[in-house]
Amino acid sequence: MTEEYYTRIFDTNVKGTLFTVQKALPLLKERASIILTGSTSATTGVPEFSVYSASKAAVRNFARAWILELAPRKIRVNVLVPGATSTPGWHGLSPDDNFNREMIRAVEATTPLGRLAEPSEVAAAALFLASDDSSFVNGSELFVDGGSAQI
Repeated sequence: MTEEYYTRIFDTNVKGTLFTVQKALPLLKERASIILTGSTSATTGVPEFSVYSASKAAVRNFARAWILELAPRKIRVNVLVPGATSTPGWHGLSPDDNFNREMIRAVEATTPLGRLAEPSEVAAAALFLASDDSSFVNGSELFVDGGSAQI
């Protein structure tokens, strides 16, 4: 663990979220929707991910505080928590293709639906949170993880 690593993670996940929302707020109309990106690591212990987990717990708690602070403007704040998603990042974790396949198999084996999410599934959840269909959803965490966070 280095201070540089800590700073990079917190600058990205905490500072980045805070100042992005702060800059966006004057542009948002009443009844707008803010969607923050969370992580299952914010609610469960993950070995070797303590700093990342703490940073995502901060994001989770931003939502909890902001629903109160933004209530007068009726702005909703929710957290989208994607699970492992079939992206180039997941398929290219390592230069070793065998390692990547084994990592994906291991994640799929611990996911109740037995597979990675598709990017379109995560996007559909974000669209729901942004839409009027979720007009009474506020301060929630929407897990798009095939049930992984529930076990």
